[in-house]
Amino acid sequence: MTDTKTRIDETVKTNDVVLFMKGTKDMPQCGFSSKVAGVLNYIGIEYTDINVLADEDIRSGIKDYSDWPTIPQLYVKGEFVGGCDIIVEMTLSGELDGMFETNGITFDKDASNKIREANG
Repeated sequence: MTDTKTRIDETVKTNDVVLFMKGTKDMPQCGFSSKVAGVLNYIGIEYTDINVLADEDIRSGIKDYSDWPTIPQLYVKGEFVGGCDIIVEMTLSGELDGMFETNGITFDKDASNKIREANG
């Protein structure tokens, strides 16, 4: 296991929710990262944000780790969930709520419902 892969593996396995993104949860630096961070922030998810722009090894390594070509990438309880389009679809369908509930991740269900109402 490479050092980068080990660092990524430890990060996703020791944090309940991790978002590898361009920028930070408080200052996303791309529209796709902003969309996913916006959903997580709005529904009150506590998560670890990893700014791939600050570390080129992580930026390229996360794509190999997940075998997924794009950023952002969301992990819950060590499992890769998906990128921006998948997270948006899961939010609108309620599937993301179910995944958080199943994994014991606390979130604001009312806020989640408001997202669906606004996009329904």
